[in-house]
Amino acid sequence: MITLLADGHEEKIDGLVVPHGVPILGWERKPHGWCRGDACIPSFRAAAAETEEGVDLVRFAGLLGRQVVADPDEDVVAVGEPVEPTLGRAPEFGPLAGLRGTKVALVFWASWCGCRYDLPAWEALHRELGGHGFSVVSVSLDRDPRDAREWLADVTHPAVIDADGRIAELYNVINVPTVVWIDEEGRIARPQDTMTATDTFRSMNGLSSERATAALRRWVIDGDAGTALRELRAPTDDERLARLHGRLAAWLFRDDRGAAAERHLARAAELAPHDLAIRRGLMPLNGVDPFGEEYFKLRQELEDSGVAIYRPLSDWHEDTR
Repeated sequence: MITLLADGHEEKIDGLVVPHGVPILGWERKPHGWCRGDACIPSFRAAAAETEEGVDLVRFAGLLGRQVVADPDEDVVAVGEPVEPTLGRAPEFGPLAGLRGTKVALVFWASWCGCRYDLPAWEALHRELGGHGFSVVSVSLDRDPRDAREWLADVTHPAVIDADGRIAELYNVINVPTVVWIDEEGRIARPQDTMTATDTFRSMNGLSSERATAALRRWVIDGDAGTALRELRAPTDDERLARLHGRLAAWLFRDDRGAAAERHLARAAELAPHDLAIRRGLMPLNGVDPFGEEYFKLRQELEDSGVAIYRPLSDWHEDTR
C-alpha cells in the first residue's frame, strides 16, 4: 500500500496505477472522459494516462497540471496543486468561501516567527474595521497544530492552521509574515506582501507597522489598495516541487522516519533555497529550535547570497504620509 497526500487529505492506495473504475483525485471516468463537476478531460486526452492495468496516477496528475513527487522506498507520494489559471482571483479554502462581499486581509504567520506577537494587533484591526465590511483571516504555517493553538486562544477572526502546507502552496507563500488583500468579489487587491501589525521586530525587519496599517485602513475605508499589482506572484516549477518535497518531509518526520525526511528537506532546499516556510518551518518537526543557531545560520546564508528575507511591496514601505 502507498500513502497518497493530496488535496489536504491522506489516503491509502494500492499503487501508482489506479484500477479502472476508481475515482482519481476527485475525478470520475465517464463515457466521454474524466470529469469533476462540470469540468472534463476528453477521452482522447485521458488516453495518455490510461493503460490496460488502470490509470497511471503520475501521468493523470500531469494532465491536470499537478506535479507529483513519489518516494517508492517509503511508499508515499505527494500530489501538488495546479497553478491557478487566473492569478488575479483568490484561491478558495475553508472560511474564505463564506466571506464573499467582504474585504479580507489574509495574514500568514507561524509560532516559529516573531510575527506571532502581531496576532492581537491583527485581531484589533479585525474588530476596528469590521463595520466597514472587513475581516482578517489568519493562516498559521505551523506543521504541528498544537504549536499554533495557544496563540489563537483569544481571537475572534477566522483562523486556519495549514499543517500540510496546501494553502501556502495555493498562495505561493515563502516566508512569514505575508499578507494578501482580497476584495469583495474574491479578486486579489494586493498580492503577497511582507506586512507587520506591530513594530516588535522592526530592528530586524526594517518594516513600519504604522505605514502598513495606515495603508490597510485606506484600502478598507477608501478603496485605495495603493499598488497596481492585482495578481499573485506565480510560483516557479522548482518552487512547486520544493513544496512537495517539504510535504513529504513533514509527513516522514511525523512518522519517525527522520533520515528519509531529511533527504526530502535537503532536496527542497536545493530547489528553493529562499523558501523559509519550508526550511525554517520544518525545524520544529526535526527537533531544531527555529529561533536558535540553525535559523541564524540559514539567515546568514541567504543574506550572503543576496536573497531577501522580507519582501514588502514598495509603495507603503516608502510612503511617508
